[in-house]
Amino acid sequence: MIRTLALLGGAAALLVSAAAIAENRISAQETYELLQEERDNVLFIDVRDPVEVMFIGATNEVDRNIPFRVVDRESWNEERGHFAMVPNEDFAEQVAAALEEKGLDRSAMVITMCRSGSDRGEPSAAYLLEQGFESVRYVTHGFQGDPAESGEREGMRLVNGWQNSGLPWTRTLDADKAFR
Repeated sequence: MIRTLALLGGAAALLVSAAAIAENRISAQETYELLQEERDNVLFIDVRDPVEVMFIGATNEVDRNIPFRVVDRESWNEERGHFAMVPNEDFAEQVAAALEEKGLDRSAMVITMCRSGSDRGEPSAAYLLEQGFESVRYVTHGFQGDPAESGEREGMRLVNGWQNSGLPWTRTLDADKAFR
């Protein structure tokens, strides 16, 4: 759909594309419930860098960890005060391979999840749609959720998201699911 809409050009295409991807949101709880019912028909991927997964934790409900962007230890982002994140050039091909391993094709549902839902979850879903994957959603609020807006734990990611919704998570991702 986004590929067709891009032919419109300019701001109109951006607005329609943003609206189309907004319809592809799914909550952490809805994702978990869908996996309980349709696990064999869905590919659930954690799109964070594997080092981030190692330090923050993950859920073994994911099929695979396939980063959308990876840390570039040679490039520093002065504005954000950390290493730059660069695109994983093989992302779409790695997702297609993971689908194939499950006996699925590009028409199967793919759900992406990052830390917060917006930095990599939503963009990775949009990218996969642009690459011809037909049914892509992203977990709103991602794995860690949003930061608390007040209180002594203000700024800490304690609101919503997979980790804060009482869903299963662990500090140790299954080695067979980890990106290498």
